[in-house]
Amino acid sequence: MKDIYKDDVINIPEGVTVSIKARDIKVEGPRGTLNKNLRHINMELQRVSKKQIRVVVWGGNRKHVACIRTVCSLIQNMITGVTKGYKYKMRFVYAHFPINVNISDSGDHIEIRNFLGEKVVRRVPMLEGVKCEVSTAQKDEIILYGNDVANVSQSAASIQQSTIARKKDIRKFLDGIYVSEKTTVVEEE
Repeated sequence: MKDIYKDDVINIPEGVTVSIKARDIKVEGPRGTLNKNLRHINMELQRVSKKQIRVVVWGGNRKHVACIRTVCSLIQNMITGVTKGYKYKMRFVYAHFPINVNISDSGDHIEIRNFLGEKVVRRVPMLEGVKCEVSTAQKDEIILYGNDVANVSQSAASIQQSTIARKKDIRKFLDGIYVSEKTTVVEEE
């Protein structure tokens, strides 16, 4: 059954400006600017006031109405990104051969060496806006951080996918680099 009218409201915090033009969303905050193109989703984005945006679907079926929550989450994640940022911590797990990770000087890619004793060097590029550093507080840990949650999480996933024990029993060979913690760069008080 089609719903004639469904909507949801997003509240914009202090210090963040959101501009909408033809479902192109631009969010600016203290940590930078993020853009997202949502033209492929058929819905209406209305500015209710300076601090509120309404997402509206007219005559939508169940799956179309479900897009309201998706768009609200995307905009909310962009707001969190430009205010607090995203930080993923990744730990090295190995049984025998210690994994060596080198981060390039510019921080745009990392090199993984000695995974399961292999001689091959794995190069994993970081996506746009994602920086990587070696943790000083914890041994065998790297930290990825950036404003866009999609780019930070995809970079972490690319690192994890590059260290899969192929042609081995994955119950026995648990070696790899795994996400251990997801948090924000600006910690809550």
